[in-house]
Formats: sequence, structure tokens, C-alpha cells
Amino acid sequence: MTTTLRPTEPLQHAADGALSRRYQVCVNSRPVGGIHLSTHPEYGPTVARVAELFIEEPDRGRGRGTVAVLAAEEVVRGWGCRRIETSVPGDAEPALRLATTLGYVVSNQNMAKHLDGSVADLPVGSVVRPMTEAEFVPWLANQREAFARVLIELGVPEDEAYSKTDQGHAKFLPDGLASENTFISVLEHDGVPVGVLWVGLWPDMAYVLDVEADAEHRGHGHGRTLMLVAEAQAVAAGRNRIGLNVFAGNTPAERLYESLGYETTMYHLYKNLL
Repeated sequence: MTTTLRPTEPLQHAADGALSRRYQVCVNSRPVGGIHLSTHPEYGPTVARVAELFIEEPDRGRGRGTVAVLAAEEVVRGWGCRRIETSVPGDAEPALRLATTLGYVVSNQNMAKHLDGSVADLPVGSVVRPMTEAEFVPWLANQREAFARVLIELGVPEDEAYSKTDQGHAKFLPDGLASENTFISVLEHDGVPVGVLWVGLWPDMAYVLDVEADAEHRGHGHGRTLMLVAEAQAVAAGRNRIGLNVFAGNTPAERLYESLGYETTMYHLYKNLL
């Protein structure tokens, strides 16, 4: 049997040059599913995304998805893409196995936690305060460099990594410390700054955009304290859910979040196209 992709629409060209097209997944011309391919909205025309892939229930477990993804890779190579990305729900183990079997690598994952409205006390000697304007400029510069470097280590070209970082700052910090629905806080312990927390308020949840204990103060539980602060800020703002992102390889952070009750909601994966 032959599995192929059949276009269901013309190739879509957006004003910014982005490409998009939907296909049927067919076996001997019989439709068994669908796939949606596009270029990446943030990284531009050299990075593709599998935005959607589904195989109908009667045809699952027969390798249809595997062949469809391989065919999709050939399509986006023809678009000039050098990299392809996709996302898999945290509870979709078969889809995750399929992706990793085909050479896709987890770059990061989203995690979330339901909040019951309770707030934990901070450790003795720990207090949290808003970041000052004097602290903001060097913090933002360091945060930009650190985030871009993580992306570069994951294979993102340097110019694209810095561009994505700058887009994020423009989106979430349009007015610096005065940006709406934004908390940037400094944790002090015994009067000494030991870490920084950046929390954004989305309509349906709070989101930890950055949390970091200073290098010289790690290993003393300050990361856990910062997360307790984030949850308290979320509850005070009326949110009953909080989320975050953790990059692959950051095992200590992942273990911390799991110990606090966070669960993976989405895996993000990529593959370089040779």
C-alpha cells in the first residue's frame, strides 16, 4: 500500500512571505487523515511546522503517521526549509514516540499546575519586592543573552535566536517594568538579593516567564521560594492555574516543578533537515 499526501488547497502565501498548506493523508488514494504544514510564524521561511497531524482511528498503528511525516519533510525541503518543528500534547505518548523515532528532539516543554487558592509562607528571612528601574536594565540585558544562548544551543541560528528573544520582550514587556499584567520581583534573603521572578497574567492563567536564583546563591532552596511567590501572585490576581516553560536538559528545574505538582502539558520538538 502507498501512503501519500494530497493537497486540499492551493499553497497559501501570506503578506510576510509565510507559506501554509493542508493535505489529506491517503492510502492508495483513500483518505485516512490530514496534515497541516506551514512555515514558522516566529523563525521565518527557513523553519517549518507540522501544525496538525491526525490519522483516523481505523488506520492508526499501521505506520500511516510515520510515512506522512516523512512525506511532509520532503514537502518543506522543497519550500527551502532547513528545520522542522512540531508540538505534542503531554499525554500523547504514541505521538511522542513517533516523533522521537523519526529523529525529532525535544527542545522544551510546557508545564502547568492547578491552584487551589492556598498560599504557602515564605522561609524565615526571605522577602520579595518589586524590581527597581536601576536593576531592570542590566537584568533585561542578561535575560536576553541567556535566553538567546539557550536557543542557539538547541540549533537555532544566532540571528534568529536573538530575533525571537527580542520579539518576546517587545510583546511581553512593551512598557518595561510598567507593562500591564506583569510582575518582575526580586527575592531577598537576610537582606541580600538572591533571585528574580517574572510573572505575566494571561486571561485564563498566570505564566512564569523567567525564574532564576543567582548563581552564587543556588542550592539553598531559593528557586522553590521564587515559585511559591509566583503561585501567590497568581492567586492574588484571581488565577487558578499557572504555567511555565522548561528547556530540555534543565533537569534540576524540571524536578523542582514536578515536586511542586506541575505536569507537562505540551512537548515541543525539532529536527534539522539535511
